[in-house]
Amino acid sequence: MMFTIIIVLIVSLVLIGVIVNAMQQHKNKMETERRAEASKQKAIIENTEAALKAAEGIPFTQRFLFIMRRRVFMATKALQSASDGTTNYNQQIKGLEEELKAIDITQPAPSEDQFKLPQADKQVIQFIKGIKTLRALLRAEFKKGRLESRVFLAEDKLLERLQLRANVDTLIRRGEIALKNNQLGSARQCLEKAIGALSSQPNQDEYITARKSKLQEKLSEIESNLKRANSKDVAEKQESERNELDELFAEKKKW
Repeated sequence: MMFTIIIVLIVSLVLIGVIVNAMQQHKNKMETERRAEASKQKAIIENTEAALKAAEGIPFTQRFLFIMRRRVFMATKALQSASDGTTNYNQQIKGLEEELKAIDITQPAPSEDQFKLPQADKQVIQFIKGIKTLRALLRAEFKKGRLESRVFLAEDKLLERLQLRANVDTLIRRGEIALKNNQLGSARQCLEKAIGALSSQPNQDEYITARKSKLQEKLSEIESNLKRANSKDVAEKQESERNELDELFAEKKKW
């Protein structure tokens, strides 16, 4: 009888140990998932804020700004849900709610003419990366079902146009610098790339056709200068060779 009781106690203890261990494993798993979710939401907030900062000066719509700020708002709410309770995000959530209410999404899109490319090359790189990142974030919101197709297409199209202008203006600027340094070959290459970028656009609107026409005129001028420079080089080379032959076959003087 005593042996049976001991066996029952041992089995009970083993079962309790198994249950406690399973509960601890489950607790650890939940904690790992909570931390992973919190890290994910923090990354969403940081990436969105960084992209908006990098793309300062982009004339995007108030509707696009609302979409991005809402993205931060939703991530902050999710972060609070995934929080361990040591940090309170209520104040941040309230501030974001007020910010969203103040954004007038009915405002018309700003003119693309407001676009100005930064002066420093480092800023230009950050600027273009910012646009690309914002397009990726916009697509992410669309995939989450937070945007209608027409809204996504309209906003993405505007960013695509601004990205095109940034790329073209950068190439033009580099071409102008090459011209000042009398690097005609490099200047021609920059303009050819800019024309290629404009020509690849399916919608050849007034801006694209006017810009392309102006660049083609400049390219023709550069090519004419290159031909003149090459002709001059050929003439100088021929003259040099002729002088060498004259000297070689000239009548030797008698002393």
